[in-house]
Amino acid sequence: MVDFLLLVTGLSGFIILFYTALISYTEKEFRAARISLFLSTAWLILFLLTFWFNFPGKETVSFLILGGVFLGFIVIVLPINHPVKEPFPTPVEKHDERDVMFSRNELQPGTSRYDEYYNKNPERKSLDGKFREKPGLLSSGSLMYHSVMFAAAEATFETIEALKPWVNGPVAEAKIPVNPPEISNYMKRWIKKQGAHSVGITGLKNYHLYSHKGRGDLYGKEIKNTHSYAIALTVEMDHEMIQTAPKAPVTMESSQQYLTSGTLAVQLAAFIRRLGYSARAHIDGNYELICPLVARDAGLGEIGRMGLLMTPLLGPRIRIAVVTTDMPLPTDQRKDYSSVIDFCNRCKKCADACPSASIPHAGRTKEKGVSRWKINSESCFTYWSTIGTDCGRCISVCPYAHPNSPMHNVIRWGIGNSTLFRRFALWMDDLFYGRKPKASPIPFWLNPDC
Repeated sequence: MVDFLLLVTGLSGFIILFYTALISYTEKEFRAARISLFLSTAWLILFLLTFWFNFPGKETVSFLILGGVFLGFIVIVLPINHPVKEPFPTPVEKHDERDVMFSRNELQPGTSRYDEYYNKNPERKSLDGKFREKPGLLSSGSLMYHSVMFAAAEATFETIEALKPWVNGPVAEAKIPVNPPEISNYMKRWIKKQGAHSVGITGLKNYHLYSHKGRGDLYGKEIKNTHSYAIALTVEMDHEMIQTAPKAPVTMESSQQYLTSGTLAVQLAAFIRRLGYSARAHIDGNYELICPLVARDAGLGEIGRMGLLMTPLLGPRIRIAVVTTDMPLPTDQRKDYSSVIDFCNRCKKCADACPSASIPHAGRTKEKGVSRWKINSESCFTYWSTIGTDCGRCISVCPYAHPNSPMHNVIRWGIGNSTLFRRFALWMDDLFYGRKPKASPIPFWLNPDC
């Protein structure tokens, strides 16, 4: 019986580790593939040697090996979760979009907007002067400049700009009665079929909204949104492209998924207006609200150490758009993703890998009454302005951001299930992928000569 258990355990472990090696190879994670192949071979040899050969104390050794394997397995999968203080911090006041780095980047020296903003916020003028000394996003003088790939990203942003007149529009005069649960399910299935990864609905809260517009012709205008509901949707950013971060492909992919999510949001808002209800899309460069907060409250994830939404299956490797509306809709429950907070407390890989040291290593701190990790947005944006891309290094190294596959989803399940498993998963991620994984080479198909 003991010999049989040894054989079964040895073969099972070998199959799992060899499968991991194959998956890692297909994902072009060659370090993980090599380590998995080595471990699968070592595991099989250990069990086969113990199974085949007779030696003094064989039975005791066999029991110790089997006991260690099964005990270790049981310990890391037991649903033991330490409580996390304030897993869902709720903001107590609105943010002003004029304070966002993208808005500050649009301020031109010598203009009234520029003078007005820095007269009110003099402490930010010297900080912002640092990024203004750099070449800038998608600039030809930036460190990561690539004429073809930067042109592709700029073309995508221009297309997003073309969507802006369509974020809002006239509402059909005839209001069609809808069954809230049925229309909600219909819209979710439809938008997912169109390419969304996840969709959730929440009541629109006061703290979701910016206090004032910070970009474009409506700069400085107080935001008044009377809608009652918000529909958040996410789209996936390609793993291979993101793994090249902070090189040019990451901005190509980021901009493309801003476009994809924006197109879906504009399409959904137009659909709702045709049914006779008011609706507005909130897309890149034309927001009235903070998308990650809306998506979190709609049950799509939790805010992690890097300040981005961490989704259950893709981590931060997503882009978000939102549609607000007065159509009556059932809301989704905000889910308990406190395991994300606990994992981010322990992990810190994004902070270790951040080229500009903009992500804190310390725990969450209180800011305006809310527990959060505070990103140094000035140093982050200055780095972006130096290299010419939107970096994405934190996303690329995040253990949650691995591909959505059965192997990685089992790990994600364990992370959500057990505090001990979270420690084990982090150790394994460091072993297989490295504490500071190297950026992947640019995919060959992006070479304009191929």
